[in-house]
Amino acid sequence: MTFDFDKMGGLIPAVVQDADTGQVLMLGYVNEEALRKTEQEGRVTFFSRSKNRLWTKGETSGHYLTVVSLHPDCDEDALLIRARPDGPTCHRGTVSCFEQPAQTALPTAPISFLAELERLVQRRQQQPGEEPNSYTVKLFQKGMPKIAQKVGEEAVETVIDAVAGNTEGLKGEAADLLYHLLVLLTASGLTIDDVVQVLRQRHSTISAGTRRE
Repeated sequence: MTFDFDKMGGLIPAVVQDADTGQVLMLGYVNEEALRKTEQEGRVTFFSRSKNRLWTKGETSGHYLTVVSLHPDCDEDALLIRARPDGPTCHRGTVSCFEQPAQTALPTAPISFLAELERLVQRRQQQPGEEPNSYTVKLFQKGMPKIAQKVGEEAVETVIDAVAGNTEGLKGEAADLLYHLLVLLTASGLTIDDVVQVLRQRHSTISAGTRRE
C-alpha cells in the first residue's frame, strides 16, 4: 500500500467509517509513521496537527477504533479506514463527529441500524453484568431452546398478520422476528454478515446462470 504523502506536505486525509454500519465516524490526518503504527497495532492512529505528534484515537477516553481494513483512493492521496468503535467516536459523546449533540442521529440505511442492534445484542451476551435485568440478557440465560421458541412464535405471528392484511401489526411482528433472529444468530456464534455472505453467493450464482442463458 503506497501513498503520495508529498502532495500535502507529508499528511493525507483519513476518513474513518464504521465497518458494520457504514456510518462515517470522523476525519483525521495520517503521516507515514501514523499509518505504520495503525497497521502494526490494529488501532487507528493519526498525526495530530494541533499537538504536533502521533495520536491514537481513544488513548485518553478508551474509545479506540479497531481497524478492520484500509483502502487507498484512486490517486493514492487519501485513505478510507473501516473500523469498529469501542464507544462514541466524538469527544462530545456522539457516535460520529458529524453529529450535533442536541440533534437526532444522522440518518443511515436500515441495514446500519440492524448492525448497531446486533452489536448491542453481542455486548449483552458477552457482558451480561452491565445490564443484568435486560430482556436480551435474560433470554441468553434461558438458553437456545427458549431463544429458538421465541423465533418460531414471532415467525408465526408475522405470517398471521401478513395473511390478514394487518400491515401495522405486521411491522411490529416483523421487528420482533428480526430482533429474536439476531439473538438466535448470536447464540449460535453467527452474525448478519455470515447470512449476507450466503445471500451474495446465491445471488452471484443466479446472476452467472442468467448471463450464460
